[in-house]
Amino acid sequence: MSQSTTIVIADDHPLVRGALREAVAGAVEGARILECGDLEQLSATLSQAPDADLVLLDLSMPGVRGFSGLMYLRAQHPDVPVVVVSGNEDRTVIRRCIDFGASGYIPKTTDIEDMRAGIRAVLAGRTWTPPDVDLAAPADKETVDIVRRLASLTPQQVRVLMMLSEGLLNKQIAYELTVSEATVKAHVSAILQKLGVDSRTQAVIVASKIEAGQWKGANAGESAPG
Repeated sequence: MSQSTTIVIADDHPLVRGALREAVAGAVEGARILECGDLEQLSATLSQAPDADLVLLDLSMPGVRGFSGLMYLRAQHPDVPVVVVSGNEDRTVIRRCIDFGASGYIPKTTDIEDMRAGIRAVLAGRTWTPPDVDLAAPADKETVDIVRRLASLTPQQVRVLMMLSEGLLNKQIAYELTVSEATVKAHVSAILQKLGVDSRTQAVIVASKIEAGQWKGANAGESAPG
């Protein structure tokens, strides 16, 4: 890799960012390394560096719930490869991340040389996961259908769905996104249509099905305002 390689590290823990920076520096000589600690910083960083070669993404930093950060990133920047770097070693979660478009998954317990091998593999256009993860095994049809529907959401629709899952009202979502309530209503209608459901509550339940327990309070949508 040349000195023009740009890698973005997105994790809210400075110590983890430091370890990943060391891994990247050893994997790609002369790499330009950018760091951010939440989803807003990541969005801003990629707006300034849209030609980034790789993003190393934590699943649970501020502004992210479950797979939503990955979904948002793949929708917003589909050409930038993403490797999830997470403390979660659940094989179902790893498989879901690949289903949602990640190019790799590196558990935080991975030793530094294997991390470097994973980073180099993805930069070379390959997929990298722990060796005992079977990506060839077919997922069940319901999961495949839900992943496909969720992956069709636009970046803004992903953010609205995240906020719906937190039980926010339209006016609260409008305030957070600096848009009108009418715009939020249009996004909600589009989300319901794409997910094939009739209510906000059902949309959140569909999203929670795919989360494999990743969203805390995944069933909060059952009491979400309609």
